[in-house]
Amino acid sequence: MSERIDRDALIEVWHGYGRPRETWLVGGEFERAVVRRDGSPVGYFEPDGIRDVLEGLATDPNASWRRVYEGDNVIALEDGRASITLEPGGQVELSGAPWTDLNDLAAELLAHRARLLEISEGKDLVWITTGLTPYPRIADVPFVPKSRYDVMGAYLPSRGDLAHAMMKGTTSVQANFDYLDEADCARKVRLVSRIAPLTTAMFANSPIFEGRDTGYQSYRAHVWTRTDPARTGFPRTLRETYSHEGWVDYLLDTPMMFWHDGERYRPAHGVTFRAWMTNGIDGRWPTLEDWIVHQTSVFPEVRVKRTIEVRGADCVSAPMALSFCALFTGLLYCRRAMDEALALAEDFTQTGTVDERFAAAAQSGLDASVGGRSYASWARDLLDIATRGMARCHEAGLPMLQPLQARVDAGRSPARDVQEAWARDPSPGAFLPTIAY
Repeated sequence: MSERIDRDALIEVWHGYGRPRETWLVGGEFERAVVRRDGSPVGYFEPDGIRDVLEGLATDPNASWRRVYEGDNVIALEDGRASITLEPGGQVELSGAPWTDLNDLAAELLAHRARLLEISEGKDLVWITTGLTPYPRIADVPFVPKSRYDVMGAYLPSRGDLAHAMMKGTTSVQANFDYLDEADCARKVRLVSRIAPLTTAMFANSPIFEGRDTGYQSYRAHVWTRTDPARTGFPRTLRETYSHEGWVDYLLDTPMMFWHDGERYRPAHGVTFRAWMTNGIDGRWPTLEDWIVHQTSVFPEVRVKRTIEVRGADCVSAPMALSFCALFTGLLYCRRAMDEALALAEDFTQTGTVDERFAAAAQSGLDASVGGRSYASWARDLLDIATRGMARCHEAGLPMLQPLQARVDAGRSPARDVQEAWARDPSPGAFLPTIAY
């Protein structure tokens, strides 16, 4: 059994993280939802369901996936560098390998996309590229058979009325970036957390929910505000004065949803990890493995582990997802670009509150405004900075910014196209092809 841990030991773990600048990597995380051609949800156990999708991915002749089981059910695939996992409503997530070259990251994503489409050909399956599944009532979307989600599904609705919508309906794109040391981590966290509303606006792509146009550009972002305030958003004090010590304290004091007894996830009933270290649970004290599990149960727009996980974007098309990865590569991996972006972020956050800026992004996307300027205008300046950063530090990835550049130049979040397609004809036969992967 692993040794017991304490606060000082956990802080020391973070001080052991960090990579030399010349070895920095980028990893992408891409979630996708699938529906039937009539818009209905796809269950795990039904024919051509989520279990069959995983089995189809596992038998890819060009990959070497290992199946991961909970009981008799395959719930994930791993190959040592990447993984494919299931979100609560059957959304499939590729957590890609870390790469030095964005072109390798792109090749990985496109190969995964091709495999999904190959195993779905001729079947009643449509993979979609919006941040919310558009048709099913969330109550009708079945949970996948994971004990972790059984516990989450019981706990989170007590914290937010749209928690099940978050769990079973949302999809996003995320990316992971290295940092040199605590000071470099703090600068990157400050930048990413300050411009997070702009991230939401640029990639807003979830206006349709349960068969209606919600009027939001990113209803997914709105759903997150009604999930669990203790584990979403970002700690306000850490936006400006991030430290590894402060981050560990935030995690220690976040109420736990679950703990793992070696076989299954069990309810923690809101006990904090700090209290677990002090008092134990059922005569058991936490280990480093438990601490790693706990970190996966907080969902801020920036999550710090061995890498910095940049979150907050809706699921979008593959080209736009690659733009997301390229945008933050240009901003975070070029020192001059990061200096310029931090100055822009300082100006962007002078007006209103964090909650107000997020609410505007969720409601209006790039049409929102702050400080007398539209979010589209702020995004153009930010993208210019990222483009210069890419040109200096990662020129090979510059073409990946073009889909985002076109969006920002037009001042149109992807959600605008989705809303227009829905207004033309909301029937599944007409609408789903417009958002198909």
